[in-house]
Amino acid sequence: MGTIKLQNIRTFSFHGCLEEEAKIGSDYRVDLEIKTDLRKSSTTDELKDTVDYVLLNKIVVEEMAVRSKLLEHVGHRIIVRIFSEIPEVSRILLAVSKLNPPIGGDVEAVTIEMEEYRS
Repeated sequence: MGTIKLQNIRTFSFHGCLEEEAKIGSDYRVDLEIKTDLRKSSTTDELKDTVDYVLLNKIVVEEMAVRSKLLEHVGHRIIVRIFSEIPEVSRILLAVSKLNPPIGGDVEAVTIEMEEYRS
């Protein structure tokens, strides 16, 4: 097995329970780690033999563009899409962070982490 990580994917999105969050938006960070078999691609040097991280990034960006009230919801959508579109992925570790959340304090970020295995 091997690991592919996409770190600090930055988006401007409109997630949150408050109506203001739907209107003004906020900065987000997504960190994605997937497990897959990298043995074949390590010898063939062919993109078709691995998980394309361009596709992983595309899925994250597209799902982050769809408004959700909860970070858990958008995180679940990202996981479902990756498992649906990329059968070679066996495990996903995902963190979605809202930067400078409007929670009435000096908080740099609020982060949810989700880990799922292909069943």
